[in-house]
Amino acid sequence: MRNPLSDKVINIKPSGIRKFFDVVQDMPDAISLGVGEPDFDTPWHIREEGIYSLEKGHTFYTSNAGLMELRTAIADYLDSRYRLQYDPKKEIVVTVGGSEGIYLALRAMLNEGDEVILPEPCYVSYLPCIELADGVPVTINLKEENEFKLTAQELLDAITDKTKAIILSFPNNPTGAVMSRADLEPIVKVIIEKDLYVISDEIYSELTYQMDHCSIASFPGMRERTIVINGFSKSFAMTGWRLGYAAGPELIMEQMIKIHQFAIMAAPTTSQYAGVEALTNGLEDVEEMRESYNQRRRFLMHAFKEMGLKCFEPRGAFYMFPSIKEFGLTSDEFATRFLKEEKVAVVPGTAFGDCGEGFLRISYAYSIDELKVALAKLKKFVERLRAEKE
Repeated sequence: MRNPLSDKVINIKPSGIRKFFDVVQDMPDAISLGVGEPDFDTPWHIREEGIYSLEKGHTFYTSNAGLMELRTAIADYLDSRYRLQYDPKKEIVVTVGGSEGIYLALRAMLNEGDEVILPEPCYVSYLPCIELADGVPVTINLKEENEFKLTAQELLDAITDKTKAIILSFPNNPTGAVMSRADLEPIVKVIIEKDLYVISDEIYSELTYQMDHCSIASFPGMRERTIVINGFSKSFAMTGWRLGYAAGPELIMEQMIKIHQFAIMAAPTTSQYAGVEALTNGLEDVEEMRESYNQRRRFLMHAFKEMGLKCFEPRGAFYMFPSIKEFGLTSDEFATRFLKEEKVAVVPGTAFGDCGEGFLRISYAYSIDELKVALAKLKKFVERLRAEKE
């Protein structure tokens, strides 16, 4: 028989996050700090709206782009939050999570051989999505000494005559880095000067600490060259509802909706009704969850300081990215030993790009009680490694 498989798909590496997550499933007594999933239940009034939609028999397809009520709520949210005006009829599409929005944008915009700049460390799906869309990823290794922010010079150095777009993801997964308006200004200048497009993944936009989120699309001249990706999974604790959205220029959105139409049809109807409730009446819930995450963030920073573990202070999302370079182990070796010896799962930094070597991603989307137990184990493990080096 002939080979039934695509060479392109075979050559894509599995997710480094799922590797450790799958191992933990077979270790019932293990603690997992590896998955970026809120430990909060979806707020009850949002769940109730989903239930009510089922009771009313709203179980049919919506339009391909999504419920008009939801698209209008999204447009109102983006306007009130970032002064970004989008036509809900033509410039917003509701997707199956933010990840689908990223893939749709790449498929709609790239021709074979187009280069896409990808600052790393970054979310694991960006690079394979670029490759699946026949693009060429060009990575930039973000530096800890720059607080894992992108600089204008780094961007300039990566641009060639084949560069078409850049994927930005701030607040960042896995580092928790945030780029302020002042940080983004020189980046915007380069993007406009070089005539690039931006796919801006803003899924953690509501989870910032010490500063408000700034959308790059809000700069003059950027709305027409930016696709804003966002969703409900992180902010509203709605991961399993699989609900996201993309907003951008009609010219691009028209093609994204076409792909979405043939591949997906429409996002889940029940989830869309719940999404309307989330954006209309759920922002107070987000504030409460953000305060809890901030408490956990401060707790982890204090614990790392006490055990002498170097860690950049994150100002967004719900991840820490501590350095483990002092121990002479690769990120994978450290994470594997930690799981085996202390039964705590974290994610090697290399899951988010080669420049993640020497780092770990630790999620604090878990209760304080779980974090206390896990950090006590980490302290013991770190002390043991230091003793081995003496």
